Amino acid sequence: MIQKLFDFIAGCPTACHTTAALGAMLEAAGYTRLQETEPWELEPGRGYFTTRAMSSLIAFQAPKGDFSAFSIVAPHGDSPSFKVKESPELPCEGHYTRLNTEVYGGPLLRLWTDRPLSVAGRLALRRERGVETRLVDLSQDLLIIPGLAPHLDRETAEQGGKLDRQKDTLPLLGGEGADLLELLAQSIGERKEDVLTHDLYLYVRQRGTQLGAKGEYIAAPRLDDLECVFSAVTALLQGGNGEDCKVLAVFDNEEIGSLTRQGADSTFLSDVLARVCAGFGKGEEGKLRAIQGGMLLSADNAHGVHPSYPEKYDPTNRCYLNGGVVVKHSTRYATDAVTAGVFQRICELAGVPTQAYYNNSKVPGGSTLGNLSGSHVSIPTVDIGLAQLSMHSPYETAGAEDLGHMIAAMTAFYNTPLRREGDGSYSLG
Repeated sequence: MIQKLFDFIAGCPTACHTTAALGAMLEAAGYTRLQETEPWELEPGRGYFTTRAMSSLIAFQAPKGDFSAFSIVAPHGDSPSFKVKESPELPCEGHYTRLNTEVYGGPLLRLWTDRPLSVAGRLALRRERGVETRLVDLSQDLLIIPGLAPHLDRETAEQGGKLDRQKDTLPLLGGEGADLLELLAQSIGERKEDVLTHDLYLYVRQRGTQLGAKGEYIAAPRLDDLECVFSAVTALLQGGNGEDCKVLAVFDNEEIGSLTRQGADSTFLSDVLARVCAGFGKGEEGKLRAIQGGMLLSADNAHGVHPSYPEKYDPTNRCYLNGGVVVKHSTRYATDAVTAGVFQRICELAGVPTQAYYNNSKVPGGSTLGNLSGSHVSIPTVDIGLAQLSMHSPYETAGAEDLGHMIAAMTAFYNTPLRREGDGSYSLG
């Protein structure tokens, strides 16, 4: 399963590629693709999926009979990186060509220097009567962000000074006359002059690996959050309880706040749930009951205790690699005692270990999509993830055992009928 994760990550350099890869997996499993602009004709017992902006995807498996709850898992498909601007080539000294980029999300800038990078994304192409958008991935070691020798800036080198985002992080493309859009257009058999615009991102091509004295760890690009995406789609395709409607929602733009029409802070999930309910004859009341009777797992990797900085973590709630699925608690998360208790009980019954995460009160951590999604779909939510090190690095580290823990937890969640017996009380199965 670890090697399958590495294969998946290698094929998902951008959120658009992640959506395409998920779509191919779902279609191979018999799911039917739906378009948001067309009528939906839904049949009980069938699986369906739809996409928005080519970079977010929602899939659902309807039971064969009526359902009273939605069981939703929601990770995100984007990762911190650098986005290529328009007219990107920057000639320098008549010998070099760099690319003009902007920072996407919160990458650890210095760790992106001095390593081979490539470019992937999508091109909007001119057609005789309109526009066609195509995915592109050069899939070769093409770029590098060269660091400055410490001899030439000893103060910055010794003090670990901040990099200038408009100067120090621009990648080297090639010599004089190097042309990125020409390379991209040729790679898919198109003409550069037909490229109207683009969404292009730098990414690390290095394949994931297993390491440690006993193979305890895995390291790979984009573990945050493709490890949760892979776990979720694997769990979805392994079956379900046959009573609740299983949903997988993979959102784009979590790393920049989700404020897009395809992000968690949009109507995408609420729109799809409304259409699912309408397709199976549920009115407004039936939809609201299914939402309140269900649960959402907001799945995004978590901070494992760093061996060099143990003081950065909470004194009593400390998460470790290979320690099991992390349940996140703080004012930045949607978790409460009820949702955490239900999820932990599901995991307990399935034999899956869990661990609790709280921020050190002096070191506020990050946030994720649970609260944002909940502002549109007020479903009981618990934030979960897997402990990892080097978060937002171009090459991140996690526990080799934890991938199996997450797949087992999500599978158990999908397999467990949720029955709300009162405000704060549930029966499982």
